[in-house]
Amino acid sequence: MPETKKEGFYFGLMMCFGMVCVMTFYNLSTNGLMGEMTLIELLMSLLVGYIIALLFEMIVVGPIAKKITFRLPFNKSHKWKIILILSTCMVIGMVFFMSFYGLIMSYANSGSMEHSFLREYVSLFIKNVIVAFPLQLLIIGPLVRWLFVKYVKTNKPMSAKAQ
Repeated sequence: MPETKKEGFYFGLMMCFGMVCVMTFYNLSTNGLMGEMTLIELLMSLLVGYIIALLFEMIVVGPIAKKITFRLPFNKSHKWKIILILSTCMVIGMVFFMSFYGLIMSYANSGSMEHSFLREYVSLFIKNVIVAFPLQLLIIGPLVRWLFVKYVKTNKPMSAKAQ
């Protein structure tokens, strides 16, 4: 997909934006906070979550996911295999970090937890993976790849340039 650092940056911005928007609304609704927040609080939550997710994606998860993906022994001539493995690594890594963020924010808002931190974290991690994995593979991933190729990618195939 992205072939240059600039393209990679834009692709990351787009992918992160889509995932953070949906996952933020999912987590707010599962915690019963959708009707409790003002529009400004909601926008601030989205903005802060987006910035944190983007930093994790660019600095930690993205580079590690790429290293893992390209070191695994599989036929890399099949683009769909690369996308599937890279997306899986990204989802697991991002859910790992963003579940910590979500749990910390939840604790900051409520001031207490029902169970131990570890139990709350594992529960949140599992719930987020169950939603984030299909969301990434079936909705956000394909949508962002399509938008990226249509509006951002500079090295479009010759047939696309002729149109």
